[in-house]
Amino acid sequence: MNGELKVFSGTANPDLSVDIGRELGQALGECTIGRFSDGEIRVQINENVRGADVFIIQPTFMPSDNLMELLILMDAARRASAKRITAVIPYFGYARQERKDMPRVPISAKLVANLITVAGAHRILSMDLHTEAIQGFFDIPVDHLYASPVLIKHFQQLGVQDFVVVSPDTGGVNRARAFAKRLGDLPLAFIDKRRPGPNKIEVLNIIGEVADKNCLIVDDVMDTARTICEVAGILKQNGAKAIYATATHGVLSGPAVESITDAPITEVVLTNTIPLPPEKRIPKIKVLSISKLLADAIKRIHNEESVSSLFN
Repeated sequence: MNGELKVFSGTANPDLSVDIGRELGQALGECTIGRFSDGEIRVQINENVRGADVFIIQPTFMPSDNLMELLILMDAARRASAKRITAVIPYFGYARQERKDMPRVPISAKLVANLITVAGAHRILSMDLHTEAIQGFFDIPVDHLYASPVLIKHFQQLGVQDFVVVSPDTGGVNRARAFAKRLGDLPLAFIDKRRPGPNKIEVLNIIGEVADKNCLIVDDVMDTARTICEVAGILKQNGAKAIYATATHGVLSGPAVESITDAPITEVVLTNTIPLPPEKRIPKIKVLSISKLLADAIKRIHNEESVSSLFN
């Protein structure tokens, strides 16, 4: 055994952490997270973790303080002689620069993986990484979860007929194909596009039949929502009926909410890997909880049971 199970939370998404603790049937561990007068993060774990199996929940969306807080919490647990430390990272930030596709650019995802490992993590629990190859950036075990069971259940309950699952780009075709298969072998379409710069797309062609169909756009991250909204517009121009969109991680930066409001989209479905502030909670956006899925994975890791069986 790995010692007593203890779960701690950073400040990035405390509501999700509380929900996970409730699903596990235990209170979160006590720790103090504050600031020195110059703004540096100050952390203290307020209970004994010697020999414990410690899970630290902290998504690493912006600002970068969320990542730094995770690193410091893990270092505190390591120096307090925790037997094993698992970084529970519902949203893994800095993942979009995961390869050197241009001269003189970093591989930020690999750098962050190194930082997390050096800080003291023995394993990682994350959800819907931007690319599955990021698992290989870690020299420690990675349990990679998928939000698709939660999202698929929602769309099954909607009872919408004549659905076509749409990938907003060729890179997401495998994700969309898996989604379509689990929804009952639905037809698939994808957008052939070019990206001239960050957060800018040029749509070229729709591959697949969307006329007189209800469309479901599937992606992993919704940042500015520019891609989703432009794809929705193209689908509408090509005869699509109702258009839905879903993504695991709702970053919703910049004018994302305004773009979604104006787009021909019936509903946008996200999960709570990233908290949605009140000003972004519009009727078109629905947020589903992945707390039970994460809690089940934590329980299985602690008990040395299979995590992949959650998706069988």
